[in-house]
Amino acid sequence: MDICEIRKLSDGANQIGVRAHNERLILSLIQRYGALPGSDIAKHTGLSAQTVSNILRKLEAEEFLLRGEPKRGRVGKPSVPMTLNPDAALSFGLKIGRRSADLVVMNLLGDVLGQSQTTYRYPMPAEIFAYLASGMDELSHGLSAYQRERLCGIGIAAPSEIWSWTEVLGAPVDFSVWAEINVQEEIAKASDLPLFTENDGTAACRAEHVFGRGREFGDYAYFFIGSFIGGGVVLNSSVTVGAHNNAGAFGSLRVPAPEGGELPLIDAASLYLLEAAIVADGLDATALWTQPQDWRAFEAQIGPWVDRTGDALAHAIRSIGSVMDFEVALIDGAMPADVRDRVVTRTRDALERLDTRGMLPPRPEAAQVGANARALGAGCAPIYAQYFFQ
Repeated sequence: MDICEIRKLSDGANQIGVRAHNERLILSLIQRYGALPGSDIAKHTGLSAQTVSNILRKLEAEEFLLRGEPKRGRVGKPSVPMTLNPDAALSFGLKIGRRSADLVVMNLLGDVLGQSQTTYRYPMPAEIFAYLASGMDELSHGLSAYQRERLCGIGIAAPSEIWSWTEVLGAPVDFSVWAEINVQEEIAKASDLPLFTENDGTAACRAEHVFGRGREFGDYAYFFIGSFIGGGVVLNSSVTVGAHNNAGAFGSLRVPAPEGGELPLIDAASLYLLEAAIVADGLDATALWTQPQDWRAFEAQIGPWVDRTGDALAHAIRSIGSVMDFEVALIDGAMPADVRDRVVTRTRDALERLDTRGMLPPRPEAAQVGANARALGAGCAPIYAQYFFQ
């Protein structure tokens, strides 16, 4: 992808009063393509050299940018590449899953500076918010005073309408209390940091787009296989959330059922199905949700689950390909990398056997970020909302 493509989203502007826009543009350019001198930034944003110079000085004074080593050997003054200061902004990211919650504190570059996890049979609000409060306090102790001052927000990634999955989770009736919870008010009891919430599939997609293979592609579909499968959509090198913040709700796609008829992808390619198979064979499935991941004891159940999941994904990807001309379909999940790779291979093989005349379905590819994608994507939300173009 050419560096100029970022201008398709946000061209630079020299008018008074739009400096925040131009600051975001420059920070986004450096974030996506690495250290750049002012001359290159001016060339690829359309901003004047003087405007770029002024903004770089401001961002350096505010400690968002660091100077690199001058590059000599050209006529004129040596060029000085500017790079992001990793500690310029930090955030907390909380992933609320159906079986576990993960909390991270991360810096501007996505480096995880601290992490914790809790597991449960199903997530109840009181326990989740208590975990978040104690977890933020604990992780803050591992930061320097400077880093604590640069904390800019809390991001939460959670399934849409989590309260609607009572039966599958085996949760009690009072699990529906989630529908009445005001998350903003609950978080405010523990912290005055700004709060940002996002669908967990979209959050995982954002993490892949920023820290994984997203730099390779301009348009792609993204699948994340957790307890329930979800996903995200990237168009024109930007994560798309949609008019109702529900883009990439691939779990609702209809795919063939093994016994005939159809069923939603969520009931054909989710980890809760693997969990059910493990439990049905008399084994303890707890290891599915704990870190570090070691699934060697479940090989007898993993094989059939991989086959069923790959076959279902192939049908879903064919359906997506008839609507949008994506380059690839990136596949990731809360699973060991070798299991994910097996799912990708099965999906490719199954897709090759399907009738795709008149279309070119996106190529199934392994994503890169892995099981931590939802928590990292949650942590991205405060940073991107305030400092970058999304």
